[in-house]
Amino acid sequence: QVQLVESGGGLVQAGGSLRLSCAASGRTFNIYAMGWFRQAPGKDREFVAAIRWSGGSTYYADSVKGRFTISRDNAKNTVYLQMNRLKPEDTAVYYCAAARSYYGPSTYNYDYWGQGTQVTVSS
Repeated sequence: QVQLVESGGGLVQAGGSLRLSCAASGRTFNIYAMGWFRQAPGKDREFVAAIRWSGGSTYYADSVKGRFTISRDNAKNTVYLQMNRLKPEDTAVYYCAAARSYYGPSTYNYDYWGQGTQVTVSS
């Protein structure tokens, strides 16, 4: 099993920045890739960004490309999501996820999930 704990959410004005962290513990050697997803009230959970655990290649949703950056620190078993130029439509609960054998945007292929952290962007 892999346990994931997110932190770093909060309230920020439009145009501001936040950095989310996701600390992984447990059988982290099983992780092939990690991703960030978000879910706004009344909407489906959507993909935000993903990163391969080894090699560090990244993949972004078009809606955040150029504004958000995903990175990882293998020594700390932690993945980050730096969010710049935030918009009110970025408001959502942000979830970290880990996959044993997948790298990409599909929610269904991630095996472990964190509890989520709220990000609210005011206009």
